[in-house]
Amino acid sequence: MKSTSAEPHGTTAGGVRGAPSVRWVLAGLSLSMLLSSLGTGIANVGLPTLAQAFDASFQEVQWVVLAYLLAVTTLIVSVGRLGDLVGRRRLLLAGITLFTAASVLCGLAPSLPLLIAARVAQGLGAAVMMALTMAFVGESVPKARTGSAMGLLGTMSAIGTALGPSLGGALIAGPGWRAIFLVNAPLGVLTLLLARRHLPADRPGAARGRAAFDRPGTLLLALTLGAYALAMTLGHGAFGPLNLLLLVAAAAGVALFVRVEAASASPLIRPAMFRDRVLSASLGMSALVSTVMMATLVVGPFYLARTLGLGEARVGLVLSVGPLVAAVAGVPAGRVADRFGARRMTALGLTAIACGALLLSVTPATLGIPGYLAPIVVVTAGYAVFQTANNTAVMADVRPEQRGVVSGMLNLSRNLGLVTGASVMGAVFALASATTDVTTAHPDAVATGMRVTFAVAAVLVVVALALALAVGRRAPARRAPAA
Repeated sequence: MKSTSAEPHGTTAGGVRGAPSVRWVLAGLSLSMLLSSLGTGIANVGLPTLAQAFDASFQEVQWVVLAYLLAVTTLIVSVGRLGDLVGRRRLLLAGITLFTAASVLCGLAPSLPLLIAARVAQGLGAAVMMALTMAFVGESVPKARTGSAMGLLGTMSAIGTALGPSLGGALIAGPGWRAIFLVNAPLGVLTLLLARRHLPADRPGAARGRAAFDRPGTLLLALTLGAYALAMTLGHGAFGPLNLLLLVAAAAGVALFVRVEAASASPLIRPAMFRDRVLSASLGMSALVSTVMMATLVVGPFYLARTLGLGEARVGLVLSVGPLVAAVAGVPAGRVADRFGARRMTALGLTAIACGALLLSVTPATLGIPGYLAPIVVVTAGYAVFQTANNTAVMADVRPEQRGVVSGMLNLSRNLGLVTGASVMGAVFALASATTDVTTAHPDAVATGMRVTFAVAAVLVVVALALALAVGRRAPARRAPAA
């Protein structure tokens, strides 16, 4: 990869003379990733309290979570492209500022509609932070250390995911529900100060002077992704006429988006990018693996509570093991990817996930908590290796003017996988359990549902592994298509 003026001060493509500067850059980027992932998980635990505080139904307060999810999902590719055009540093600073201000507005919201509106703004800020943190790695870190940097970002994302429910519960029990949003304010200010001080300046003469922002494509993509996300989340697995209508609208949106982008002089996503087999395969693998990982969150609580008979506190403790393993494994996974090659480690990570899912599909309930946790550790450790290596394989060689949009696409594939997994894997679990209400199902039925769900998950990961092996046969060097 050619050196650019965006390289951090004191660094070169071949080494790191100003290592402290790079460390401070990574500190700012890591906090950005931590905040955005914390914003995803910390609100879920507060839904019962919010329903009481605003005298609202669960269907109404669930929009506190959905609003954030929809904002991130619908806008993450668009803000990545916008960063490529107007400058990533200035947009990331704006995103951190928006996230911090919106967090304060969430904490001060006097009504549920205003809280939901503030969560939309918070989600927009999070979309900017998610899309541009990975893009900045290519500008700030020597190529030989890309895997380590990606592993660090993966670790911070896992920490945010693991910390969200426990921190949220503690804050609700102490200061109250407003604290779960206000806690982001001091962290946001610290992140903003680090980013302003240490992020490399935007490159003069960047693509912003040569290309216009694709407003029609952006609006169409946002509407399409919003329709799909709503189709997969409304009804909590009960697929009714509204879900079908939204799914049809999303399919029509995809077809129209492809036509609009093909005719655009400055498309949001150039169709030729999908002819890059490495990028296309990486996006597909990310979506498949995220669908599988969502199964652990959908199925795990019911299996632990109904089949193993654990109380709420012990269920929460057991569920925290997975994110903790991913957090611990993130940085070592990055170093291994740097040493042995990203594509090889991508295949290894997928193999581990498949083996873990297969073990879960045959594990008898008589083995208790250890019988559940051992495969989960294998799955989450494999996920940490896969996610780090897959992101490294894509971002290490992408052209500088495309880093924002490609980073956004990687994050989008992950989000779409999570959204799809919540619906599809939840439906598989309910069907395999042979019940319409899993919360009251017989323990043996829940155990059967868990085993069938993870058998399906293992098949999905094998498909992802086949993609990885097919791409791995190609020559190692490759470039993304020109913008």
